[in-house]
Amino acid sequence: MKIRFWGVRGSIPCPGPNTVKYGGNTACIEVQLGEINRRIIIDAGSGIRELGNKIVAENQNKGALTAEIFLTHTHWDHIMGFPFFIPIFIPGTKLKIYGPITYEDETLREVLSGQWTYRYFPIRHEELSSHIEYIDLKEKKTDLGQGLILTTKYLNHPLLCLGYRFEYQGKIFCTAYDTEPFHNVFCNDPNNPHYDQSMFDEGELAAKEENERLEKFCRDADLLVYDTQYTQVEYDTGKKGWGHSSIETAIDMAKRNRVKRLALFHHDPLRNDDELDKLSKLYCNPFPDSNLRVFFAREGTQIIL
Repeated sequence: MKIRFWGVRGSIPCPGPNTVKYGGNTACIEVQLGEINRRIIIDAGSGIRELGNKIVAENQNKGALTAEIFLTHTHWDHIMGFPFFIPIFIPGTKLKIYGPITYEDETLREVLSGQWTYRYFPIRHEELSSHIEYIDLKEKKTDLGQGLILTTKYLNHPLLCLGYRFEYQGKIFCTAYDTEPFHNVFCNDPNNPHYDQSMFDEGELAAKEENERLEKFCRDADLLVYDTQYTQVEYDTGKKGWGHSSIETAIDMAKRNRVKRLALFHHDPLRNDDELDKLSKLYCNPFPDSNLRVFFAREGTQIIL
């Protein structure tokens, strides 16, 4: 597996002189399985535009373009690049787009094509020349064929969101973003008239079980891409409940679960290169009690598993 980062930011693109080193595009990761000629794309943030240009340039006169796109969820920063993904305008292109089923009445196709109205874009979804198949995903294990196994896990985010675990030829690549630790949502103050001991206990158990399931989902990953939009101090002082994790949470979890490499991902758009460099010096040193290697994801970085 060859993994390349095309977008590593969260919330909104932030290109400019202060984000050149790590990149300013929103989430997009490419996975290439060269032996079986498959290309997997995780999320269609603004980073997918440059990926599309590369795919087209490399595919001159080589036949139909094919790819599989896995959307973690459909928040704007994870789908905004899709209308600018050049392969969708090329006749013969075949795409499979996977994404989580939400509680809403709209299908995955309807949610995505909502961007393609004349109010927002000069081309309608129905006018595309490519063939696009939409596939709804739930939390499960799926055989994608040719020795590729996918496991999905619901994450803790304001919109239904999936983590992806790809297993191929003994290697494991895993993503877990946008997410934060599961917490008890029931009242914990015995003096509050809404407090109910049994509901509180049930909430504690549910949160514990979901956190354990997420750790098992990430266990033994050769590469784990995890949400680390905040430091623990930032998270504890106003960001809890926003659907994003801290750097400390990701590192501790990865160490406990024998992760080999951890990519800190979904950088806050207010975080510039200098600040990320300082955080890198603080968090990315070798750990005496673990073989874990930690790094901040950067656009253009390629990792081979």
